Amino acid sequence: MSDEQTEPEAEAVVATLADDPLHGAAEVREFFGDVYPRVEAFASLLADQGVLRGLIGPREVGRLWERHILNSAAVAPFLGTGTIVDVGSGAGLPGLVVAAMVPGRQVVLVEPMERRTAWLFEAAEACGIDNVTVVRGRAEEVRDVVEADVITARAVASIDKLVKWSAPLLSDKGEMALLKGRSAPDELERAKYVLRKFNLMGSVHAAPTLAGLEPTTVVRLQRPS
Repeated sequence: MSDEQTEPEAEAVVATLADDPLHGAAEVREFFGDVYPRVEAFASLLADQGVLRGLIGPREVGRLWERHILNSAAVAPFLGTGTIVDVGSGAGLPGLVVAAMVPGRQVVLVEPMERRTAWLFEAAEACGIDNVTVVRGRAEEVRDVVEADVITARAVASIDKLVKWSAPLLSDKGEMALLKGRSAPDELERAKYVLRKFNLMGSVHAAPTLAGLEPTTVVRLQRPS
């Protein structure tokens, strides 16, 4: 058989969660502690349904824990107190991971796409994550029904756009904890006028999870004390 015939077959191979070296690893179980069963249930469901439902790419399943679950979990130390609102929840990253980790907190998932809100409802129920409310709409459309003490977002938009859309949802002392990439300091600089308009101050933090993994970057936006 020629190389031209074998190459498409190789591209068709889809990774499974069994290919992920962190799936079931002792260090992952220790990191999550008592909440691990809920987080693992969500990871398994996302690995099983995520590609089929267009939530993640086929090559991402083999590194789901590092790329998505632990990356989302890194925001937990920056969540303050009160109601958490995850804007643009999509696959449930970080919203469902966060909700699984803080069962005593109310977590609102805001998502405009109907098929994704259906997924969020189904995933929360299937994984026993019962502290979740799903609201369909864009952040700027739900201001009358949603109030946040903490807003999270991951892979949604630049900081300036996120603040314009989401800051009106914040309570008087509310803050934002945004999962960003290496360009976070530049994004924060470009957003300085928007931050000033909404009376927010920004800081960039490295948020580590497991030893040997690159820390997640979290941008924290808070009211001046």
